[in-house]
Amino acid sequence: MNKLPSLLAAVDAQEGLAQRHLWLLDLCAWFRGDQRSVPAAIGRFEQFLDAVQAQPDVQQRLQAWWRVLASTVDITPLLADFGFAPRTAFASELSERLRRKLLPATPETTDASELFMLALPTAFDARWLAALEASHLSRLTALLGAGNEVELAQWRRLVLDAITYCAVQIQAAGFSSELRQRMSTEALASRPFHALSADVQMLRDEVMRRTRDGDALNAAAQQLRERLESCRQAASSVYTHLDENGISVGMVFRLRQLRQRVLRIRELMDCVLAEAPASIAARLLSHLVTIGQERRSVRALIAANSSVLAAKVAERSAETGEHYITRDRPAYFSMLRKAAGGGAVTAVTTLLKFAILTLTLSAFWSGFWVGAMYAASFVLIQLLHFTLATKQPAMTAPAMAAKLKDLSDSRAIEEFVDEVAHLVRSQVAAVLGNVLTVFPAVLLIDALVRALSGQPMINAEVAHHVLEAQTLWGPTLLFAAFTGCLLFAASIIAGWVENWFVLHRLDSAIRYNPRITALVGAGRAERWARFMRENISGFAANISLGFMMGLVPAFAAFFGLGLDVRHVTLSTGQLAAASASLGWNLLHEPIFWWCVMAIPLIGVLNVGVSFYLAFRLALRAHSVSEVDRTRIRARILRRWRRQPLSFFIP
Repeated sequence: MNKLPSLLAAVDAQEGLAQRHLWLLDLCAWFRGDQRSVPAAIGRFEQFLDAVQAQPDVQQRLQAWWRVLASTVDITPLLADFGFAPRTAFASELSERLRRKLLPATPETTDASELFMLALPTAFDARWLAALEASHLSRLTALLGAGNEVELAQWRRLVLDAITYCAVQIQAAGFSSELRQRMSTEALASRPFHALSADVQMLRDEVMRRTRDGDALNAAAQQLRERLESCRQAASSVYTHLDENGISVGMVFRLRQLRQRVLRIRELMDCVLAEAPASIAARLLSHLVTIGQERRSVRALIAANSSVLAAKVAERSAETGEHYITRDRPAYFSMLRKAAGGGAVTAVTTLLKFAILTLTLSAFWSGFWVGAMYAASFVLIQLLHFTLATKQPAMTAPAMAAKLKDLSDSRAIEEFVDEVAHLVRSQVAAVLGNVLTVFPAVLLIDALVRALSGQPMINAEVAHHVLEAQTLWGPTLLFAAFTGCLLFAASIIAGWVENWFVLHRLDSAIRYNPRITALVGAGRAERWARFMRENISGFAANISLGFMMGLVPAFAAFFGLGLDVRHVTLSTGQLAAASASLGWNLLHEPIFWWCVMAIPLIGVLNVGVSFYLAFRLALRAHSVSEVDRTRIRARILRRWRRQPLSFFIP
């Protein structure tokens, strides 16, 4: 049934605000139809124009409705502010999007932005608006009585107001200390933000002159465009100073807002300078519909504004990860020695874990103190320059991806495959060093405990529980993969903390702060500053990983999830403790051998999952295409078929 006659009969400028706007919403919904065909929507639009043109009384009522709409609804927020945060802060925009998702909007509004989102809420609206031809828009303008010079002058004044508001926001962002102090000296030398208002006013004066000088108008427009480009370049120069100054999500948000306002001014300038602005205005509205779709998405906001931060986290992790890749035989055996040291420390960690569990604390406090002990153990391994194998992959993956910035020739991919072989060898050396050391070290500790107390490290009941928990037939592999996720999360925390440390210039504060230097002395402050700058990432990774391994299972148990961690070195140490408790007869038990077979698979999942997640993040940070990823996979498989030993022996 055709709804158009009832729509035309319902248009009435004398209705209340909400009813007038509801009529507009119904009309736009009728244009959309079933949202399957753009030509069908255009056909309905033409049908509407024909019907109005054929009925002079409807045309008069429509023109009256339009005049009331134009006088009561402020279009400037739509042109100047739609798609931008009301305040230049990421948190406020996030809360605003959540509010829009959770709370319904009302058509009883004089804000054009609110009405626009209600009238054109779908991506299909952007498609059919963009498909409108100039003839359609000319007819609509004539039917609304909006094509005379007075109406055009009013339209230009509103667009110029929107340009002014956008320019003010650009200036505010450009003058903020957070961005200004990170802009390059060359970019600020031309003082682009200072002169922006004057250039906008010059354009306004030229547009609003009764007798236009075309050359002067073009010159004013060109000068404003060049000024906007200078502002954009000044803002972009912030990105070149991130290594020295760090970056935050809030800063990325401000930079994106500034750049998008520059683009909005350019679009508005095209509207105000056009002799017949209807077509350009329709394209602008189509673009605003797309922006409205993005504005509703919380996920898009987080993804867009965290991408640069993710890239910086990946790059900072890459710097650390380079130290974990061995490329020759001496480095390979050095990695074995460091991993052996890490395994020895982990043997003591195993003893302390069982000691804490014997206290029979509540789940939270047991997890807390186990996590604290893990964190202390991991930090000790770091300070002794030993290695814990499973911490490496999440750090080495960004280092690997950093070598994929230039894949223009095949040699670059071949060099990357060489790095993959170096990395796999390094991981094998680290895991072997940890596992082959922690098992005999735990047996030795158990012998010392027996000599001192006459009892094994753990009793038979605990030993059987360890075997049942780590058998290959249980959820061991699932927990090992979950532990790989925790390892990846620890690397992200490490990169974020290091970025935060640099962003707030804490190394400089430790080095030069008068109170600190007066307390510890200038020389010691210098050493502490250098020490913290070099080790802050490792501290963050080790402490966060330790507490996650201790507390996450406790919180998961509270929610009934039953998740646990399986770390290859710690699992090997616990298996050694169970073996020492149950004696040689355990060798005849199948469950023991199922636990032994689970150890290498735990290592593979710990390493593989954490590396995969970190590598995907780094690939996304470096914008490596799917085509290049396919080429890389093919080269790695070819190396594996031709030289499999290169992945294990230097």
